[in-house]
Amino acid sequence: MGELKGLDLDSLAAWLPTAGIDAGPSLSGELIAGGKSNLTYAVSDGTHEWIVRRTPLGHVLATAHDMGREYRVMSALQGTDVPVPATYAMCTDTEILGAPFYVMQRCVGTPFRRKEELIALGEDRTRVISERLIDTMVALHLVDPARVGLSDFGKAEGFLARQVERWKKQLAASYNRDLPLADALYEELHATVPAESATGIVHGDFRLDNVLVDDSDRPTAVLDWEMATLGDPLTDLALMLVYNRLGEALGGDAVTDVSLAPGFLSETDIVVRYATGSGRDLSNFGFYIGLAVYKLAAILEGIHFRYLQGQTVGPGFDRIGEGITPLLEAGLKAMKEF
Repeated sequence: MGELKGLDLDSLAAWLPTAGIDAGPSLSGELIAGGKSNLTYAVSDGTHEWIVRRTPLGHVLATAHDMGREYRVMSALQGTDVPVPATYAMCTDTEILGAPFYVMQRCVGTPFRRKEELIALGEDRTRVISERLIDTMVALHLVDPARVGLSDFGKAEGFLARQVERWKKQLAASYNRDLPLADALYEELHATVPAESATGIVHGDFRLDNVLVDDSDRPTAVLDWEMATLGDPLTDLALMLVYNRLGEALGGDAVTDVSLAPGFLSETDIVVRYATGSGRDLSNFGFYIGLAVYKLAAILEGIHFRYLQGQTVGPGFDRIGEGITPLLEAGLKAMKEF
């Protein structure tokens, strides 16, 4: 067996049968590119394939990489209209891989991240993919948490106010430079928290490259549930739009630039489709955009911190820190848009 940073294949091979997973004694694996937080590996024994997810190496924020939350929410959503991978086993024994991890199904599909990938499909297919992305988000937000056993998955009351304070703490935990615009955006958010929309399951990082799409342009799996909770689902919509705005501003230097592909739904079309499908009131949506910017800035600053410490795995980390100040500027402006 070869060596993979963060994944001891020998130890994993010995553990899988103890968890009821029928695996051969010799495993191969690869780090799947794209993740900038929890680490995702494809593992095979030559006959079967699995996905293994574990927490990142080195500096880890206190609440940002909870393997148990990911595993629980995906398990709960089995059988709903939300496509998720089958979940097989969760391990909290850090002696196995050095961190908590879980094993799940490897689903077929592509996590589209770049506009060129969609341009190759053409405008019509791109439009269908973007429409189904929004419909999948709506399907998630229509799930009754109590019906799937997630009534205690988070405290919904006061969710927005807690989010403001949470991301302030997360930003402070990765402090390595002064960010005065972050302080200004926090003060604006803190002073203008609106009444929340109806409680739902919040993914926490919903965007196209966290969804696998098959050759028929249908979503096969929503991935990366590490920040899932109960709360105001409008935060998911706002964060996705902020990723799109960042992509439109920075192109290929952004986390994703899929919204630049011809045929992809415009921001207005996305908001209308979501509002129609979900029935939610999007009043005060400028606050949600501002909060999404603040959250994304905290996440990216954490990644930037790990990059400075030499604790990231994979390419694409060297320029993340440069985009945070322009992002915060856009967040302050967005607070007045809606």
